[in-house]
This record gives sequence, structure tokens and C-alpha cells, in this order.
Amino acid sequence: MTAPGFDLAPEVPVGAGRRPVYVAGPCVIESTEMLLETAQQLLEISSAMQLPLVFKASFDKANRSSLASFRGPGLDDGLAALGDVKKATGLPILTDVHEAWQAERAAEVADVLQVPAFLCRQTDLLLACGRTSAAVNIKKGQFLAPEDLRHAVDKVRSTGNERVTVTERGSSFGYHNLVVDMRGLPVMRRFAPVIFDVTHSLQLPGGLGDATDGAREFHPYLARAAAAAGVDGFFVEVHPDPPRARSDATTQLTISEFRILVDQLERVSRSVREVDP
Repeated sequence: MTAPGFDLAPEVPVGAGRRPVYVAGPCVIESTEMLLETAQQLLEISSAMQLPLVFKASFDKANRSSLASFRGPGLDDGLAALGDVKKATGLPILTDVHEAWQAERAAEVADVLQVPAFLCRQTDLLLACGRTSAAVNIKKGQFLAPEDLRHAVDKVRSTGNERVTVTERGSSFGYHNLVVDMRGLPVMRRFAPVIFDVTHSLQLPGGLGDATDGAREFHPYLARAAAAAGVDGFFVEVHPDPPRARSDATTQLTISEFRILVDQLERVSRSVREVDP
């Protein structure tokens, strides 16, 4: 099963049986200094391993569990920080938007706009993202069947923007738990390139009461299974010091963990591409 292909960002092709892309970076912008530090380390890995890599970070986390949780610097300061990363490293940028009016502004800096999972059916948001010059990555809602995500993809494509990827991030399985149905990955590859979200598939929503818990120890198992299913890319949140991260502290990876995981995923993905029709 081969997904359609296009350039997700300049010099970052995705789909059509190509090697997987990697979307990596911290969950949320905590400071420009931390962002630049992480981006530089990811650039070094990308260069050494010749990885197609897109740097990601959020300027606002609008769906945090608690009102007291850190959300980020906001649109203006966040885009400025992402612009600094792009200028310093040359890496393409992905960031998520929560409201339709943010799309055009974010696309001035970001090469890829991401629609969060909880908002994957919001028509105005999807159309606004599609009308920009950016590619669009749609996270599959925890409540949505894989085949039903096609409707969200069609909304974006109705604007004339064919550069749409979808991301699997787990499905609700009772309270405070997610599971990943690997059968959904080839189902979604029938209509768009599929990225597997290693980080958020490990979440235990509401598991800490006022925050989301996680089971990061399972990251290599889920990621390698997705690679064996032939996905077109991987979404991995990476932080210099995950336990101190101000968001997703229980599921982000260190730089060294990311490099080890990438090496494994490259080998599994290569073996699948050699036999996938």
C-alpha cells in the first residue's frame, strides 16, 4: 500500500514509498534559547544520518488539562522564536493552529500547519489551513475511525491544496488510556501519507488528575510496529530534559533516545520498503 507523494516542505518529500520523514522538536516553546539548542542538536542528527526532518514546536497549547498549565508564549512571540530557528538552522517548521484566523499568520513562518486531534473536524479551521501556502498535517481525533478522516482531508483538498498528511496518535480506550490500531495505518494510507505520532500515542489522558500521564517506556515498541506497517513518517517530541518539560513531560524523548530510535526505525522501514508492493 503506497500513499500519494509530494513535498511536505522544501527538500522534504513524503509518501510514494520514499524513506520516512521525521517531525521532531519540543512540545511547546518554553524559551527561544531552549528551542535553538534543541533544533541545533536535531540538525546535527539530520545531517549525520541524512534524515528528512521538520522541526516542530507549539506557540500555544490550547487544550491543556488544567487552566493552570503552561500554554506557551502565544502567536507573536512564538512565531518569532520559530523564525529564529528557521534562520539559524535552515530546518523547515511545523506548528499547530487552533483557530482559523491563526492560519495565515502562522504560514508566514511555518512550512506545515498542523490541525490538532480534537479539532480535526472543524471545517473553518481546515479550510483556512488549506488556503495558505503551507502543507497541512491533520491529527486523527482520538474519537474517529481511520476511514472517516478522509472527510477532513477532502475539506483541505477542496481549497486546491493537495499537500495533506494525516497523523495517527491513538484512540480512546476507556478512561485515561489510548491504544493504537495498526490496521488503521494502511487504511489511511489509501488517501494520504500517514505519520505516526510516537509521543501522543503514549499518553494516559487525565492520568495525573490535573495533567496527562504517559507510558514513555513503550515508545520503541509502538514506533517499530508502525514502521513495520509502512508509515510515511514519524512525529516525535524531543526535549533536552524531559522530566522538566512544561508539557508532555512523561512522554517526550531525550536527544540520545531520539537518535537510537531513529536508527531502529530506519532499519525497519528500509526492510518494509524492499518488499512493499
